Amino acid sequence: MSVRKSATASVRRVATLASTTARPTTERERERRRIAVLCLPFFALAIVAGFVPLAMLVRISLAEDTIWMEGWSLEAWETLATTPEYWRVAWNTLWFVGLATGVSVALGVAVAHALEKYDLPAERVVVAAVSFPIALPGIIVAYLIVVLLGRQGLVTNAVAVATGGAPLDLASATAITGLFLGFVYSLLPRATMVLRGTYAEINAQAEEAARALGASRWRTFYHVTLPEIRPGIVAAVILTFRSGLAIFGTVLILQSHRVITLQIHNEMSVGSYNPDVAAAIGLVYVVFIVAFTFVGLRFVENDAVEI
Repeated sequence: MSVRKSATASVRRVATLASTTARPTTERERERRRIAVLCLPFFALAIVAGFVPLAMLVRISLAEDTIWMEGWSLEAWETLATTPEYWRVAWNTLWFVGLATGVSVALGVAVAHALEKYDLPAERVVVAAVSFPIALPGIIVAYLIVVLLGRQGLVTNAVAVATGGAPLDLASATAITGLFLGFVYSLLPRATMVLRGTYAEINAQAEEAARALGASRWRTFYHVTLPEIRPGIVAAVILTFRSGLAIFGTVLILQSHRVITLQIHNEMSVGSYNPDVAAAIGLVYVVFIVAFTFVGLRFVENDAVEI
């Protein structure tokens, strides 16, 4: 079948689907219409707040004059593709967020396991404390890191008193370690909440059978529990990695590591005003996030991912 015939057939299928959804004659078509009506507010919002701005980003990234939005140019994309600094920012973003995601998910597995497998005292308080960072803006998280690890921070001064060192030399809030702690603190509750839902679906009888056969707690976790929570781990990785890529407030305050959100901010700042390059970076970011999400969801649906 030629490309033209294939496109024509696709258009006809879409038109038929729209027609049967608008005027259903079967129960399946009526169900499809109910789904469309329920999802209509979301799609309306997505068009206004998502697709239209994305179309504007495409136009800005290709505009010769970004102020009056006139002319066409590939200069922004050429700059993005040929400037080593932008490649370094992309690499910095991937390894830093990937490492923060790995640590957050590993800690999330431990916390979720403790919450779901043991009767903890004051469990509600523990759950509230673990989930609390979700409600914190990135800027507040950054200030918390400064309060703890800054030059006058609580931890910095405690370590200085214990070791006899100078607080100025021990402060690490604006070092990459401080930023990393801020990322993990923000991402850990997201991973934990996803994994708690997965733990609720575990077959406890299989774990009890393994324990009855003499397996240690670690062997039971590795051979029975871990395979069952594997889809949850993948889902947690997808959620935390995407959230980590979007963190901006913490990076803006601490600024110890240049990642993509900070780079977009710098491109839009006075003195280096490059809205076309910022738009191109934003489009690359969106395409990457969408591709990463679809690939990750396929692993979750197939339930065949190897961690």
